[in-house]
Amino acid sequence: MNNIRSTLAATLLFVLLFSACKKTQADTPIVEVEPATTDNIEIYGEYVGLIRASRNVEIHARVEGFLEKMTFNEGKEVKAGEPLFYINNKPYKARVEKAKAQLKRDEAQELKAESDLQRIEPLYNQNAASRLDLDNAVAALNMAKADAAMSKADLDQAELELSYTVVRSPLSGYISERYVDIGTLVGNSKSLLATVVKRDTVLVDFKLTSLDYLRSQRRNVHLGELDTTRSWQPSVIVTLADNSVYNEKGIVDFASPQVDPKTGTFGVRAELPNPNQVLLPGQFTRVKLLLDVLENVVVVPRKAISIEKGGAFIFVIRPDSIAEKRYVETGPEQDNKIVIIRGLNVNENIVIEGYQKLTHGQKVIPRSREEEQKIEAQKKEETAETKKEDKK
Repeated sequence: MNNIRSTLAATLLFVLLFSACKKTQADTPIVEVEPATTDNIEIYGEYVGLIRASRNVEIHARVEGFLEKMTFNEGKEVKAGEPLFYINNKPYKARVEKAKAQLKRDEAQELKAESDLQRIEPLYNQNAASRLDLDNAVAALNMAKADAAMSKADLDQAELELSYTVVRSPLSGYISERYVDIGTLVGNSKSLLATVVKRDTVLVDFKLTSLDYLRSQRRNVHLGELDTTRSWQPSVIVTLADNSVYNEKGIVDFASPQVDPKTGTFGVRAELPNPNQVLLPGQFTRVKLLLDVLENVVVVPRKAISIEKGGAFIFVIRPDSIAEKRYVETGPEQDNKIVIIRGLNVNENIVIEGYQKLTHGQKVIPRSREEEQKIEAQKKEETAETKKEDKK
C-alpha cells in the first residue's frame, strides 16, 4: 500500500513540474528581432523649380530690307547655320560690285605708283632726278597702297552685309513661330524675326532657403562646386506634372553668391539632359535636391521605434535573451529607415515585432524572420500531414 502511495505521489509531482514548465514557457513572449545595420542615408530638400532652355537665342535681321522668303517650319527642329529668312539683297549686291570696282581702280593706281617709283630710283642714283621726285614717288605708292587696303575693307564689309541678307540659325534647336510676315521691312533694332531654343539640355532654377544653405555649409557641401573628394555630388530629381519622376538626374552647377533679403532665399541652378524633349522651357516642376549623404550610419526600421513622453526608445535583446528598453537619439528618415545618432551599436539585436507586450528586463524568446518563416512552413507541413491522415 505504501508503495502504491509513493508511486502516485511521484507521478503527481512529475505532472505538476511538467505543467509548470509548460506554463513558464508559454508565458515567455516570442519576439521577432533583427540586427541593427549601417547604411548611407540621403538627405533631400524639396523646392519649386522653373524649367528653362539652356540656350534661348533671339534672331534679328542685321541689315535692313524687305523680307522675301522663309524656309523653315515653325516649331520644328533647325540645324546650326541653316538658312531661315531671306531679305531682298539687290542693294547689297550693287554695293559689292561697286566695292569691287573701286578696289580694282585702287589696285591699278598702286601698280602705277610702284612702276613710277621703280623708274625714279635708278635716275635718282644717277643724279638724274631730284630727292623731291623720289619722295613724291614713295608717297604716291604709299597712298595708293592705303587706298587699295581701304577699298578691300569696303569690299569685305559689303560682302558681309550681303551675307546678312540670308538669316541663318545660330544654333541647333527648335524654332518658334515667325514674328514678322513676308514683305515686312526688317532690320531695325526692334525687328525680332523668331527665337531658337536649345532643348536637349535644360536648366532648372529654384530657390534654396537660408537654413538649408547653412546646413550644407556646416557639412562642407558647397553648392555649385565640384568636390572630387566626395563619393557623391549635389544632384536634383525632377517630378513631372503627373507626379511621375523624370528619369534623368541633374547636377547643380551654379549657386547665387548672395541671399535675396526680401525672401531670405538664394538662387540655385541645375542642368539636366533632355534628349526626348520631355521637359519644356517655362514649365514649373517639383525639385528634390540632394543636400547631404550620411555615410555608414546606424539605422533601424521605422516600426521598431516607439515614442513616449521621455523620448524615442527601442527594445534591445541582450545575449542572455533579456529585453532592454533603451532610449535613443534619432536622426533623419529614409525609406522607412531611421538613423540612430546615439544609443545603439551596429549588430545589436532589436525587436521589430512584438515589443508592445514587453517590459524592461523581461525574458523573451528572440527569433529572426527566417526562423519564424521556417516554423510557419513546418506548421503548414504538419497541418497538411494531419489532414492527409484524417482523410485515411
